[in-house]
Amino acid sequence: MKVILLENVKKIGSIGEVIDVKRGFARNYLIANKKALYASKENIKGVEKIKSELAKKDNDKKAEAQKIYQQINKKQYSVKKLSTENNELYGSVKPTEIAKIIQEINKVDIKPSMIQPIQEIKSIGKHKVKIYLHSEVDAEITISVLSAESIQ
Repeated sequence: MKVILLENVKKIGSIGEVIDVKRGFARNYLIANKKALYASKENIKGVEKIKSELAKKDNDKKAEAQKIYQQINKKQYSVKKLSTENNELYGSVKPTEIAKIIQEINKVDIKPSMIQPIQEIKSIGKHKVKIYLHSEVDAEITISVLSAESIQ
């Protein structure tokens, strides 16, 4: 299915580009999140007219992402979880929990979908986490998992 991108999408394309993607991806993600339009003749003409405006919006989003990047990149956040004697957690540290911690400490609103742990956080220690702020801006933070208390 051919669609026209309304914003830069990582690993997909840039603003105004006509790309061919799978029907489900187009309908359920790109069009549903207003990242793309169906590639009809009218839509292609319309996007050509507003391309500079879309580029300006994308630059604003990128500038905002850069600001957040300056605040959180390379920072370390601590979380206390219940653990066993072998330093394994009951459950794991989820992106929603990480987003709440960043919100409390830095007053920065980050969606859990932007957070990608490099591997699942299921043990005590330090874990690297990538945060995708924009298609061109990625931050990396460290989550330090401490033991709240052990359960016998």
